[in-house]
Amino acid sequence: MSGNVPTREVARRVFAREYNDASYTFKESEDERAPLYLLLPTGERANRVFLVGTLTEKEDVGEDSEYWRGRIVDPTGTFFAYAGQYQPEAASALRELEPPAYVAVVGKPRTYETDDGTVNVSVRPESITSVDAATRDRWVVETARRTLERVDRFDDEGNEYALMAREEYDLPVEEYTDAAVAALESLDDGDELEENEAPA
Repeated sequence: MSGNVPTREVARRVFAREYNDASYTFKESEDERAPLYLLLPTGERANRVFLVGTLTEKEDVGEDSEYWRGRIVDPTGTFFAYAGQYQPEAASALRELEPPAYVAVVGKPRTYETDDGTVNVSVRPESITSVDAATRDRWVVETARRTLERVDRFDDEGNEYALMAREEYDLPVEEYTDAAVAALESLDDGDELEENEAPA
């Protein structure tokens, strides 16, 4: 087995609340093909993300060619996904899907700085798949578990990404514990969650 076969980065599970607070990106080497990472405020790097939520709206925002924007809501907030000619499968999925629909998305983080210096984060999807409510619920449970694990490790000595997060973000990580717990509680409320995720 060859030692230099590139492996795909693990897709990190992250709630919208934490994802939207992330703004710092970095590379681990000077190689132009080195992966670009988004630094999560709980002290983890993410080159790819895995999210599940409700597609509440979609719009073709392209001018010369199709460029789809999807609004995907989880119990903690909203993700925006953009797919065009370079993401044909994801763009096709957004074209075909009718909101509201549960979707699973694997994609790459993208940051964009606005004129006023605010950094917005979106997802460039590799794939968008229609899923059922049970799949969405399992994702919430597992994502809450992973979030709580990251918060637990945040103060560990030698956690280089937590140190980096401390420097880049002035955010109390307890907020993400609260968000994870609230997301789990929303599953018990079932009906209330549907109201929260209704299209605006």
